[in-house]
Amino acid sequence: MSTATYTLPELPYDYSALEPVISGEIIELHHDKHHAGYVKGANDTLEQLAEARDKEQWGAINGLEKNLAFHLSGHILHTIYWQNMTGDGGGEPLEKDGTGELADAIAESFGSFAKFKAQLSKAAATTQGSGWGVLAYEPVTARLIVEQVYDHQGNVGQGSVPILVFDAWEHAFYLQYRNQKVDFVEAMWRVVNWQDVAARYTAAKERAHNLLLAP
Repeated sequence: MSTATYTLPELPYDYSALEPVISGEIIELHHDKHHAGYVKGANDTLEQLAEARDKEQWGAINGLEKNLAFHLSGHILHTIYWQNMTGDGGGEPLEKDGTGELADAIAESFGSFAKFKAQLSKAAATTQGSGWGVLAYEPVTARLIVEQVYDHQGNVGQGSVPILVFDAWEHAFYLQYRNQKVDFVEAMWRVVNWQDVAARYTAAKERAHNLLLAP
């Protein structure tokens, strides 16, 4: 019996919808090949873990758990990534656009939108090797933090909920931006879907009390 659980989500727009910031060729390869690979990897690893349980053979447990974290986190982050972007995006969250609560939270957590933008840009652009820059809701202090995620799952504050993610893996930009990761990160701000980020912020706050039982 298959334990396959994860499925590749459809893109919420056409491949070319984010041009000129991200080319249609990159979006197609990124979604159809790379993201699909993480979905398959997560499902394959779940099946291998099920087999290990059935046979009570645990020799590969460390590698399997690492693989599950890698592929599952890749799937989750990419699923957020597609929704975080829109061809009509950019700018910053504003009260008049219905995203004032998010704007206030950013200002409170980072001092200003400009300071937040600078921190997330630097976090994404200076990842060593492959990784992500992430804006996350941290439930212990009920504030926003920036995380610099290596690969897919390293350097994450446990319990934090990602609400805006910048993919800084080379496959996200190299065909178009070559080795100029900084230029890609700067361009990303032109396609941020602040409505989606604001909705994720609201959802993270509402379920935060379920994440932590400690006072």
